[in-house]
Amino acid sequence: MALRNAVLAALLEGEASGYDLAKGFDASTANFWMATPQQLYRELDRMAAEGVIETRVVQQERRPNKRLHAITPAGREALRQFIEEPAKPTAIRDEMMVKVQGMDAEDAPAVRSAVAERLEWSKAKLARYERLRVRLLDGRSEQAYLGEAERVGPYLTLLRGIAFEQENIRWAEFALSVIDRRIAVGT
Repeated sequence: MALRNAVLAALLEGEASGYDLAKGFDASTANFWMATPQQLYRELDRMAAEGVIETRVVQQERRPNKRLHAITPAGREALRQFIEEPAKPTAIRDEMMVKVQGMDAEDAPAVRSAVAERLEWSKAKLARYERLRVRLLDGRSEQAYLGEAERVGPYLTLLRGIAFEQENIRWAEFALSVIDRRIAVGT
């Protein structure tokens, strides 16, 4: 999947600046698509040149001018074509898993540290996702939200992100218990 498809999907929520998109990616889209701000800004320039988004400049006092981006009809069509393509299965590419795979007794403390760091990161990310879920539901039950919301895709992807981080936490806690036992006995 290209970054542009994730950007087009994000712009379905409405006009946004590159900064807003980057923040949104970090808060919600990051559970299924990661992008650095630099990648995002380069992609926005390409997308504008292709005509799938339009960009307008908002003059600001005491701040740099703001560029706001919106999806165009051509962008909606490009996203629709992407949606209609069969989705490819995902593969996990996780540097920490290579470290865990290659761990021996000597490496266990370093790997333990990496897993503990990932655990804290996953807990923090899960907390952010839960706060976003509360904001999306806005006092409604999940059933009511799913029945009333104009677009349920953002909520469904958020639920996937929540489940992903919950599993990361479960795995990390288990891995830490195994590593701690191995360190304690010196193997």
